[in-house]
Amino acid sequence: MIRVGIIGASFAREAYLPALRTIDDTELVAIASARLSSAQSAADQFGIPHVYDDWGRMIGEHAFDLVCIATPTVFHAPMTLAALNAGAHVLCEKPMAMNRDESAEMLERAEAQNRLHIIGHELRFNPNRRKIKSLIDGGAIGDLRYLNIHNVSSTWGNRAWRRAGDWLLREEMGGGRLGASGSHIIDLLRFWLGDIGAVSGKVTTMAPERFDKDSGARWIATADDHFSFMAEMRNGALCSVTVSFAGRYGGGNQTEIFGSEGAIMLADSDEKLLVARTGEDFQDMSLRDLNADRPGIGTGIWNVSFVALMEELTAAIRDKRQLAWGATFEDGYQCQIALDALRQSSRERRWVAL
Repeated sequence: MIRVGIIGASFAREAYLPALRTIDDTELVAIASARLSSAQSAADQFGIPHVYDDWGRMIGEHAFDLVCIATPTVFHAPMTLAALNAGAHVLCEKPMAMNRDESAEMLERAEAQNRLHIIGHELRFNPNRRKIKSLIDGGAIGDLRYLNIHNVSSTWGNRAWRRAGDWLLREEMGGGRLGASGSHIIDLLRFWLGDIGAVSGKVTTMAPERFDKDSGARWIATADDHFSFMAEMRNGALCSVTVSFAGRYGGGNQTEIFGSEGAIMLADSDEKLLVARTGEDFQDMSLRDLNADRPGIGTGIWNVSFVALMEELTAAIRDKRQLAWGATFEDGYQCQIALDALRQSSRERRWVAL
């Protein structure tokens, strides 16, 4: 049996635990959360025998084969290092860490301990996004020229959406849309197009004034709610990305990829994958993730894609092999370099080479 420990009881409850429950030879041993009530609620739902509000104590009291970390970003590095030192393989949520130095230490430790390591970039396991990679690699649209991603949501436009001090809106905790959404986008850019050469962008907090969702008390958010950037890829392609959660109306999430011989379109609203060669009409090449049909799996690509991620990770542990698919800590480190460079670019108002 693969003995699993979970740190964090929010997203883990939505994605990690339902996915792990589909894998017969995994044993959910323990779960830790800053709020014991949250850990206990998840434990009751998924039959986890041991519950903690002290993650260090949890790691110290059990021998885990795998530790899964779904916590605020500021805790990723210390939790990962502790789990690796205890001999566990590690799944760490994105973004990998607070900065490239923390990411580098996590990668070095995982390699030194000869442990498997993977970042929660589950979109690499989504069939449509894997299809995009195969189309690009196969030359379906010729030489890559330009990619555009536009993601505008009204989620954070409601200034009373969260409780005062919520970590997602605190820069010092690793919150903000660049880490939450930007890390996924940067990973997909690298997954599809290869390494990034240079970036230029703006990372900002457009609506810092916030109000507690329960009391209405005013507080100030420090994490970004809007970013946009250009990226020059090493293969010559140019990428343009805009993500904004600051307005009161959403504009959807659209990916457009243009090549010398065609184009690829993907809309997250309906997950339609459309592909056209020059002079031809767009053809629907959408693929459906069959894991969505499994009982107990939540809706949405984020939850569904984690089934395939967990299957690959646990298979690699079981077979004592390297990962055949997925974003490793090396990918997380490269992503972190890009995130740091974007923040530097925003501060200094210039292009930054990676």
